[in-house]
Amino acid sequence: MMKLIVKYHPEINIKSRSVRKRFYKLLESNLRIILKKVHPKAHIISRWTDILVDAPLATPEEREQLLDLIVRIPGVDQFNEVVEYPFVDFDQAYKDVSRHWQDEIAGKSFCVRIKRTGKHDFTSSELERYVGGGLNQAVESARVQLKKPELIIKAELRDDVFHVIKANHKGLGGMPLPSQEDVLALMSGGFDSGVAAYHLIRRGARTHFCFFNLGGKEHEIGVKQACHQVWNAYSSSHKTRFISVNFEPVVAEILTKIDNGLMGVVLKRMMMRAASKVADKLNIKALVTGESLGQVSSQTLTNLNVIDRVTETLILRPLIHIDKSEIIDTARKIGSHDLAAAMPEYCGVISKKPTTRAVLSEIEAAEANFDFSILDDAIYHANMMDVREIENETHEEVKEVEQVTDLSSDSIVLDIRSPEETDNAPLDLGDIEVIELPFFKLATKFGDLDQTKAYYLYCDRGVMSRLQALLLHEHGYTDVKVYRKS
Repeated sequence: MMKLIVKYHPEINIKSRSVRKRFYKLLESNLRIILKKVHPKAHIISRWTDILVDAPLATPEEREQLLDLIVRIPGVDQFNEVVEYPFVDFDQAYKDVSRHWQDEIAGKSFCVRIKRTGKHDFTSSELERYVGGGLNQAVESARVQLKKPELIIKAELRDDVFHVIKANHKGLGGMPLPSQEDVLALMSGGFDSGVAAYHLIRRGARTHFCFFNLGGKEHEIGVKQACHQVWNAYSSSHKTRFISVNFEPVVAEILTKIDNGLMGVVLKRMMMRAASKVADKLNIKALVTGESLGQVSSQTLTNLNVIDRVTETLILRPLIHIDKSEIIDTARKIGSHDLAAAMPEYCGVISKKPTTRAVLSEIEAAEANFDFSILDDAIYHANMMDVREIENETHEEVKEVEQVTDLSSDSIVLDIRSPEETDNAPLDLGDIEVIELPFFKLATKFGDLDQTKAYYLYCDRGVMSRLQALLLHEHGYTDVKVYRKS
């Protein structure tokens, strides 16, 4: 039996009693929705100090899946894997701890920390000294060290129930979904927008995704995948929407009617106008962008001020003070890096000398030449879908790609998994040639290969390989198939 004690994020615990109770119930519900996908018989019970997760008969594989899910649920500060015993006396408590930790402390310094809840005729320190002394005598090479020990052995005593903590795991922190109001994140598929959306999800805001398509089908497929990844990893307990707005006609109008140096600011203002109208339809009160101060010409204080004047909708910029390197590091941590790295740059407009100090009156005068019916038409025909449908839609879009399970000796297989995946589980096909080419390098490196030969893309689940094969087909590389292990 797998038993976990989930701790609330400290910020939740300083709320008023009524707010705390509401947040506890939200987190309990989210845990139940997500964990029961892996273990339908899991029991989740919220308590005033923590949440108990009981997963009877969990297999080792289910255990790993459950741990991976819990660390990505907003509102979880940390959680402990525990083994539960009835509390009898000090000696039995020592034996229970020793069963799990005696072999681990050999040759190391350690201390024992026990939290106690309920009425007992002894103190926590007395129980700690007894258990620690017993372990110290049982293992000659171990030594008790109260300050900065190599191992801290933890346990909890709740009334007459003794929990030995086998392992502690750090959670995501933040607030449970949806403890805050909904927001609409403007998604480009790059590093910044994915990280910005993650930060709002972590703060308990159910985050919907708005995408302005500048690059056709390929651009949309990639951004859908990026949005689905962030949603699936951190907010799959709740339904959210993906909205796609075809902005190519808007860009064409900007290129025709707007002075070169003002194009970037005008494009951002058009996006904010459109996003605000989409948000109004969904009764959403705030937009989220991945802008960082000074990162590009449109993100100076002056230009951001001019951009913001176009709407009364609140615009949140969680990355405004963060360096690009930090954003990329966060993308790696949350799992969005590889998809973002694979996303080609789609620049709506390229100005030779973009203004960094736009003047509002000049921008408004330039926009007077713009045909706003084009923008209204783009918004009217925006496509809205449940983000949960993206995976199924991707399967439908790429099902035309041929898949094979048998290869001839002269076949060439492109292993498009990430370097970490190939290092952990190298693809060995005997005499068949395997080239490791991560999918985020495929678009730029595939053209260097001998195009007279046939190539077979490989990944673990086959989804990414089918998607990448489809995109290569659209670039004219038709002799590309997908290899699946039989």
